[in-house]
Amino acid sequence: MNQKPLRTLIIWTIWAAMSITTYAMLYQGSDVWTFVMADTSHITWIILGLFGLGVAGSFLLTLMITFETMTAYHIEEKAVGGGLKAIDPKRYRRRVGRFFSSLKTTIECNGDPEVESMLNVELSTYQRMSHSTEVIGNLLITLGLIGTVMGLTLTLTGLTGSLEALGEDQEMLLSGLRQAMAGMGTAFYTTLLGAVLGGILLRVFAQITDHGYDALFDKVVHTCLVHCSADLRSSAERDLKFLSAEIEMLGEQIAHLKPMLEAAQTAMAMFRKESAALRAETKEENHVLLENIHMRRMNAIKLRQEIQQLRSLNRPLWMRILNAFGIHKVP
Repeated sequence: MNQKPLRTLIIWTIWAAMSITTYAMLYQGSDVWTFVMADTSHITWIILGLFGLGVAGSFLLTLMITFETMTAYHIEEKAVGGGLKAIDPKRYRRRVGRFFSSLKTTIECNGDPEVESMLNVELSTYQRMSHSTEVIGNLLITLGLIGTVMGLTLTLTGLTGSLEALGEDQEMLLSGLRQAMAGMGTAFYTTLLGAVLGGILLRVFAQITDHGYDALFDKVVHTCLVHCSADLRSSAERDLKFLSAEIEMLGEQIAHLKPMLEAAQTAMAMFRKESAALRAETKEENHVLLENIHMRRMNAIKLRQEIQQLRSLNRPLWMRILNAFGIHKVP
């Protein structure tokens, strides 16, 4: 299996593992989580929440870029030797597939495609997502500085209270010192978390996704300029190539249609055979029917003759004498 499409995901995973390991080594035995739980300003919670959002978005973007890169490598394998016509964009639902679909549509409309501009439009969402991760990192640094100011403010407030209670109220003095120490902790920890999580970790995650985006962009442009360059030029050679591809597709359709035609011919032969058998059977039945009709006609004639003879025999004697001399002929 080709490991190049997985390069962005692998680098992202390695950096995440290194960050977790380094954090565990540096903060093992420290009370950073105790401070986070006891932070009254809640700046650290906002920093951690935004950091989690940035990491989740960066990981999602890494997966999307990885899948797009795998699609780009698969399309390049199809385009080698076959050009743009060998690519079927309907098989790919991702943005790279949509880019090649738009490219084919532009060429079929006899247009002059701008490869990089069209690709920038299709992949602009990934670039914006990567930029958002970097913006979140900058925002964490800003929140760290805000936490520093808030911590220093709490420190000064606590020290002011301690100075006012100096020599008068021991309880108020200790409370002011505790508030001043908590303010210093807020100042230091928010600065540390904002700088480390936003200034280092998220910025590196953003750089990883940026490099993944650039690699994807270069791979698609390389496929277009190397394997599809003949299709991109408006020339008779491109038209001839497209015509050859269309003829090849038509040949494939005819090849698929040939078994259906053979099956239709077989069905027609069977139909003719059955029609001939039915015609022969019908002819024989008609012959028998004609014979029966002829026999019935002969029987009817004989029956009529017998009826006439019976009538002549049943006439009175005087009528038969007159008929014999022809004086009074009775039918």
